[in-house]
Amino acid sequence: MSANLTLAREGAVARLRLDRPALHNAFDDALIAALTEALQALGRDPGVRVVVLEAAGASFSAGADLNWMRGMAAASEDANREDSLRLARLMRTLDELPKPTIARVQGAAFGGGVGLVACCDIAIGVAGATFGLTESRLGLLPAVISPYLIRAIGTRNARRYFATAELFDAAEALRIGLLHQVVPADALDAAIDRQLALLLKAAPFAASDAKRLVRETAATTDRDRLDHDNAALIAALRVSPEGQEGLGAFLDKRRPGWVE
Repeated sequence: MSANLTLAREGAVARLRLDRPALHNAFDDALIAALTEALQALGRDPGVRVVVLEAAGASFSAGADLNWMRGMAAASEDANREDSLRLARLMRTLDELPKPTIARVQGAAFGGGVGLVACCDIAIGVAGATFGLTESRLGLLPAVISPYLIRAIGTRNARRYFATAELFDAAEALRIGLLHQVVPADALDAAIDRQLALLLKAAPFAASDAKRLVRETAATTDRDRLDHDNAALIAALRVSPEGQEGLGAFLDKRRPGWVE
């Protein structure tokens, strides 16, 4: 772990915390590298079933660190391309992580911080949180995070907020689909715990593979192939050890072995 990133384990739950509160958990190249590496390790860890992405201090993440931005503004186009690819790798790693992920949004998120929220499977925020895709004010665009934001909030909302760079509150984030739930600050942990309890009742493979099913189904235009692939998937799941245990537990009216 980096000094700016901490990991706590609670049984099968891993809590990965951005820990630069004095800088509003802004990204720099070191934090991007550390977060990518940590996520990859958690994805490989068979003992981890759920990852909670959270942050220390008042803000979730302010996006790019000002000193990092200053350095990249002075760098070459090739250096900026490589730097942006590292951020793209982080977002894709989080988006495709083979574990369910929850964003615990306790404060403001801007730029790449909004991208992290969009990449998580479940996002819960406090009523006082604010959000912004403010890149256009700097002559930039949220290009690297755009695939995840467009998928989360839709094309019409993306066209508005990418262009205007206006700030929006948690209620609007809920309306457009960036957040799944908005709660008072003192109810945030209870809301996270409810989602964790649900995820830990689900079969480990089924919960982790749900996002792959959604991603591939949404991307497939060949309906015949989609029917064939999904029929093959459910057939394989039914005869798998996990599927057999789940079906057997249901029929026997007992808890499956993965429920603690």
